[in-house]
Amino acid sequence: MPRIQLSSIYVDNQDRALAFYTDVLGFEVKSHVPMGKFAWLTLVSADDPQGPELVLEPAAHKAVQPFRRALYRDRIPVTSFAVDSVESEYERLRELGVRFVQKPTTTGPVTVAVLDDTCGNLVQIASPAAPTQA
Repeated sequence: MPRIQLSSIYVDNQDRALAFYTDVLGFEVKSHVPMGKFAWLTLVSADDPQGPELVLEPAAHKAVQPFRRALYRDRIPVTSFAVDSVESEYERLRELGVRFVQKPTTTGPVTVAVLDDTCGNLVQIASPAAPTQA
């Protein structure tokens, strides 16, 4: 049965992305192998160091930029990260200066918010919605 090992996100600048995804979002470096102008750079969740790896891919290919610009313009996140509480993470990240394009919003069974990763992408955070009182 297949399972997710790597998932890529294209970034404008790997160094800036590395700082944002580690210092702000809290991921940890799994692999950082210089490869000329770029690097093979993967991150993992601090809570699951043996889990799936997020690859910070350079957005150098000519097909990447139009795709990313269209997603950004239409406010479509390129990926979604699970958090324990969107509201708590929203407040923590806002205090760190993160810009959100969508505040926490409950949509059915989940609460989501969308942030700008400073590297050309919108990223969604999501958690189960709080149960409603009947």
